[in-house]
Amino acid sequence: MKKTLTCFLLGVLIACAAPAAHRVIGTIAIGGEGGWDYLTVDSAARRLYISHATKVVVLDLDTEKVVGEILDTSGVHGIALAPKLNRGFTSNGRTNNVTIFDLKTLKPLGQVKTGENPDAIAYDEKSNHVVTFNGRSKDATVFEASSGKVLATIPLGGKPEFPTGDDKGKMWVNIEDTHEIAEIDVAKGAVTKRYVLAGCEDPTGLAMDFQRHHIFSVCGNKVMAISDAMTGKVIVTLPIGEGSDGVSFDPGTGLVFSSNGEGTVTVVRMFGSKYVVSETVTTAPGARTNTIDPKTHKMYLPAAKYGPAPAATAEKKNPRPAMIPGSFMLLVVGQ
Repeated sequence: MKKTLTCFLLGVLIACAAPAAHRVIGTIAIGGEGGWDYLTVDSAARRLYISHATKVVVLDLDTEKVVGEILDTSGVHGIALAPKLNRGFTSNGRTNNVTIFDLKTLKPLGQVKTGENPDAIAYDEKSNHVVTFNGRSKDATVFEASSGKVLATIPLGGKPEFPTGDDKGKMWVNIEDTHEIAEIDVAKGAVTKRYVLAGCEDPTGLAMDFQRHHIFSVCGNKVMAISDAMTGKVIVTLPIGEGSDGVSFDPGTGLVFSSNGEGTVTVVRMFGSKYVVSETVTTAPGARTNTIDPKTHKMYLPAAKYGPAPAATAEKKNPRPAMIPGSFMLLVVGQ
């Protein structure tokens, strides 16, 4: 009897511990030409902003319909939002500037000159400052969100990738070529701390659990490095898929998602006091960035369809297949 009861309880515990499996539950056709990078969700306004070559596509999250575009954002990488100011900001990599736009009308309000090849971009509510992270000039440009006035240029000592911020004056950013994380005091316009991500090569995407002060960095050597922002110590590295360029943390479920360009999503969760890989979800080749709607817990990943790979040449031993025109879409992952 005791053995039967023990087995029953153990089975219940295992069933309770294992969340329902994630899968691709839908696709949203976007169309158009060109590549993509980051996407940003405004859950309160029910909008999703998607970078797409020379423009930003704006999607209604509830109807899953395109409701507008922000044009003339050549080489756009990222989108930052300041809802209380009714302003948004795009980092335009090819023109080395930021477009400021109206969140309601989506009309441009002005531009701000930045460092070279602004990649990721973030807004800090406490200081009312916007920060672009400039890949080619290896620095960050800080400007006032209300006026667009440039306030500081922060040398980063390496190529910055994705940042995150606590809206209380601090930001953290992966430094790809030095395998580090830099902590920034936004108001002071200065790096206040940096530490090496042991076991992580070429970190790109970054997310954070602000309650635990844990940072999740996805790395080029197919691992996720989880580090403590307070101590700078790497807690653990976990295996992920190849070609990850994005990672998201869902505070409502406690799950972490690495989107891997090989065509998978690695799901990480905390089991007891340790992080573990709990799922690998099949998506589509090239779906390497993602964002999560905290209201519905759905994840969105840009993707496209591709033709056959061209023949290898002496110059290109592994040539990339061409994107099929008009096939740009979003994959929707849920439970």
